Amino acid sequence: MVNRTAPTERTHNKQAIDTLIHARWIIPVVPEKRLYENCSLAITNGTITAILPSSEARNRFAPKEERQLGDQLLIPGLINTHNHAAMSLLRGFADDYPLMTWLEKHIWPAEQQWVGPEFVSDGTRLAMAEMLRSGTTTFCDQYFFPEATAAAVREAGMRAQIAFPIIDSPNNWSRNGDDAIEKGLALRDDYRSHHRIGVAFAPHAPYTVGDETLKKIAIYANELGISVQMHLHETAGEVERAVAETGQRPTKRLHNLGLLSPQFLAVHMTALNDDDIALIQKTGAHISHCPRSNLKLASGFSPVAKMLEAGINVSIGTDGAASNNGLDMLAETNTAALLAKAVSGQADALPAHQALAMATINGARALGIDDVTGSIEVGKAADLCAIDLSALEQQPLHDPLSQLIYTANGHHVRNVWVAGKQLLKDRKLTTLNEEELKQRAANWRDRIAGRTH
Repeated sequence: MVNRTAPTERTHNKQAIDTLIHARWIIPVVPEKRLYENCSLAITNGTITAILPSSEARNRFAPKEERQLGDQLLIPGLINTHNHAAMSLLRGFADDYPLMTWLEKHIWPAEQQWVGPEFVSDGTRLAMAEMLRSGTTTFCDQYFFPEATAAAVREAGMRAQIAFPIIDSPNNWSRNGDDAIEKGLALRDDYRSHHRIGVAFAPHAPYTVGDETLKKIAIYANELGISVQMHLHETAGEVERAVAETGQRPTKRLHNLGLLSPQFLAVHMTALNDDDIALIQKTGAHISHCPRSNLKLASGFSPVAKMLEAGINVSIGTDGAASNNGLDMLAETNTAALLAKAVSGQADALPAHQALAMATINGARALGIDDVTGSIEVGKAADLCAIDLSALEQQPLHDPLSQLIYTANGHHVRNVWVAGKQLLKDRKLTTLNEEELKQRAANWRDRIAGRTH
């Protein structure tokens, strides 16, 4: 007969914690190139309090909840540094057009007709469900009615930076640039102390925002310590038009206006020369690389390998589902890794460990929250993603990191936590209703198609 210690005695002198997670593999991202095997995470009050071998963890801790992940790889939650979440309701609405045709003939007219608080709320919830089911725990959003986005994020439990859109011309949300800034700063005041939601400036693009508005944004960003995100150098045509109209390349213009800094996140950056790269490196600005959207819209290729070699912090974004058709950060990271090799002509460009860093800690740095998330370290928030590596298509498993970047996709994600709260449990959402989301998406499809009124 096995002598079993009574539960009250077994837990005596053990440290009480909220959650204990046992994983076959853990890639913490920081330290770099590290792989832990048969280790566990202790979590209390949403924070990682210990990382240690599972045998020691079982003897040391008395958790309220204990999870055994089996053949799952635990990594930091993925960070999507550029998204238009509500545009998930326009997925497949206008495919196979170049950027400006897509915007001017299809997307902008549809947005003018349909976008309001209800559209943004429903579209954001649909997007968050997709992101959670593919391992994303944090996203930076740039879209109209950001107060509706923030409310949806607050309720769902994700982490987000809400970058409020600034455009000089009238739109559904604001009358002009000054009106957008005023509304955005009010939103910032509402969420100033929120532990999961931050607010940033998002001047849309160099061709939609004038110098005076950009100067105001630079002053506010510097004085208040607020991040700035902007579409920049998205196509060669954009750069050519900018030079013809202003005599300056967009990066140089923004630098002269005082915008380029460690608080600035440039999105897309496909049409770059050596001077552009040097300026980004010199100012400490960050990059959000959106490879699949760039490919679908034929916008161009971002020279990621050259930027990384220059010491620029490059992160990964999906862009919106209207121009990508998916928000799967594992698929995006795979594309980024493969594309960097093709563009540079070097098979060793953007190796797997660096690609994962772009999707995690680099994203946290770009959003200014790397002290909170982006890696599995003691003292950081328990933002975690567990990927099942047991599938037939992933065998044999020589290297978990290789399987993650070159084989896995969002469908292999099993469990997700944000600040220690489990938002995806064995593929089931815990804070969002999947069937309701599908029905609302279908309702919007019918409204946009003119089938209902």
